[in-house]
Amino acid sequence: MFKEFCLDNFEESKKSLEEKIKKSRANINNLLNIEDKTYSNFAKPYQEIAENLSEFITPIFHIDSVKNSKTTQRIQEECIPLISEYETNISQDENVYSAFKDIQSNHNRELSDIQGKYSLNEEGCRILLENIARCNRVKDSVGDNIDDPNSYTLNDIQYNDYRLLNNTQIKVVENEIRDFKLGGCGLNDVKKNRLKELNLELSELSHKFSQNLLDSTNEFEMIIEDFEDVKEIPQSDLEIAKFEEDKKTKYKFTLQMPSYLSYITYGTNRAKREEIYKAYCTRAPNNSDIINKILSCKNEKSIILGFDNYAQYSIETKMAKNENDVVSFLEELALKAKDGALNELEEVRQIAKNDNIGDLKSFDLAYYSEKLKKAKYDIDAEYYRPYFEQDSVLTGFFEFLYKIFNIKFVKKDVKAWDEKAKVYDILENDKTIARIFIDLESRKEKRGGAWMNNWHTHYVNSNNEELLPTAYIVCSFPPSTKNTPSLFRHDDVVTLFHEMGHALHHLLSKVDEPFVSGISGVAWDVVEFPSQFLEYFAYDKEVLKIFAKHHETGEVLDDEAIDRLIKAKNFQSSLSLVRQVEFSLFDFKLYQELYQTEDEVQSLLNEVREQVSVIKPPKYNKFQNGFAHIFSGGYSAGYYSYKWAEVLSADAFYMFIDSGNIFNKNLALKYKKTILEQGGSKNMDELFLDLTNRKPSVDSLLKIDGIIS
Repeated sequence: MFKEFCLDNFEESKKSLEEKIKKSRANINNLLNIEDKTYSNFAKPYQEIAENLSEFITPIFHIDSVKNSKTTQRIQEECIPLISEYETNISQDENVYSAFKDIQSNHNRELSDIQGKYSLNEEGCRILLENIARCNRVKDSVGDNIDDPNSYTLNDIQYNDYRLLNNTQIKVVENEIRDFKLGGCGLNDVKKNRLKELNLELSELSHKFSQNLLDSTNEFEMIIEDFEDVKEIPQSDLEIAKFEEDKKTKYKFTLQMPSYLSYITYGTNRAKREEIYKAYCTRAPNNSDIINKILSCKNEKSIILGFDNYAQYSIETKMAKNENDVVSFLEELALKAKDGALNELEEVRQIAKNDNIGDLKSFDLAYYSEKLKKAKYDIDAEYYRPYFEQDSVLTGFFEFLYKIFNIKFVKKDVKAWDEKAKVYDILENDKTIARIFIDLESRKEKRGGAWMNNWHTHYVNSNNEELLPTAYIVCSFPPSTKNTPSLFRHDDVVTLFHEMGHALHHLLSKVDEPFVSGISGVAWDVVEFPSQFLEYFAYDKEVLKIFAKHHETGEVLDDEAIDRLIKAKNFQSSLSLVRQVEFSLFDFKLYQELYQTEDEVQSLLNEVREQVSVIKPPKYNKFQNGFAHIFSGGYSAGYYSYKWAEVLSADAFYMFIDSGNIFNKNLALKYKKTILEQGGSKNMDELFLDLTNRKPSVDSLLKIDGIIS
């Protein structure tokens, strides 16, 4: 049913990939030789060829992220040119492009013919196309009231001579035609060849950026011998940092996120806080040259394709309509949050004055914010962490998902890439529908951050067989040791909910066409909607009580402690919002014109900070060199998507708040059916309207974050 994660012949990946690519190209050529191309004999098998290749490639890139080594780096570097060349060649194949255009033209012509012949109105045509998804042929008779969408089915229309597409198939064809244009179809050979060169260079630069960042992260260690400098560090973090050397107890802190956060948030020694902060924000200085090259390549690519800049090119596949929509959206958020952010920063400054810190710096912010948070809400992270032990959280999380979505997680004894990676099958009505791999603990050979990656996609193939989806969730949470289990921060719990939101969007799909099933075909600026939506449940008292149990005593986290956690949810929400707007505006404006030098990039970042930020980092801060999301993670001119999608997620969550029942199963199942099961088969603005019967409101986000009342 499912393919096991197996890389026994990993060293032979390049050779195997060459064979796979050769076979894929031959299969596509066979499709192109079909004289009378239709959706079923061309578009469907074309998608299957792409899926089969993707299923082979995904583990190769995945293993480089979770078990990084010189070998995985070398193999990925060998494979990138092969994949880039193949994908570019396909994206510029005029014959494939023409085949999709012909399929679309045939559909449009024949639909117009049916509309005229049977007097179908717009709604009638819509229902007709939906019915085609469930029926193959029709009878000869035509009903008298054919224009009444409630009075007929597809069986009332003669279909023998027609090759109409259903709405999902129409979306596939539309997306493909758009993407072929963006790939360079219609251009001359000189421009096509230049695009090939640019695509290859961008793939290699992206990988190099990521590798530089990982190498730089792993190079740094801060060794502390004086206990006074670590006395405020939570005990569980301290145990991980502690080691013995020369008969002395010492403490090691690194730039791996759990370790970095523990010192920047609780480290008593201000000089040491600056030391680790400076190391973190000056990582990978060699990435500055890579950034310049990436910007140049992407600008040239967009110009070749007929766009004014890369931001304009990026929006072509997103929900936002134009550049101004994005910039004005972000500036509106900044305007509404900046006064609150200034007030929140002033509160931190007052706390810092207790330690005679009159000039609050960026490396002080987390430390004194934590003190302020504890003073306001009596929040002690170390108190909460024993209640968020990894296995307990997962078990309770799965129970919650069953309560609202009717899905079960069953652990499987299946091989993965690491002994701490867990594998679960997902069941719906006792039927297995998907598989998920979950790898939560940080380790040196794993890239930092958290992500969901799709492996297999749900669809029905040409033989009418249903293929089941799989996905990975990867995080960098505090690791377990021989003496200490993996104990999460509540922020980690929120991150887990977030990534599971992505995973369920992919795994619960009911779409039959792979190119628009799961997260495939979903506009990039709304792909965060399901992940952010699920996050909100991680702050609900009844949800937390399902799994917030002390790992030693089994005691459930008490109401008072949960209330403090919930009240603290919007702590510094305005500061957080302006920070995200800073990143988003910098990213988007960076791609609106060509910035050619490190100084020009820095100047833009300074300008954005002057416009929206409330605390200015030191001059040595080179945040951009570590901004992996936009230089190696697919978010170029799209980082705004987090906030754009959060408007949708907040508005959707308000439906549960307004219903008075966070476990409102009818609403949850409607969300599951309308959003999760539809994948990319419809535009998200249409799906959101189907779910809520309204357009999304920015105010819902600002209310839920406590920025406005």
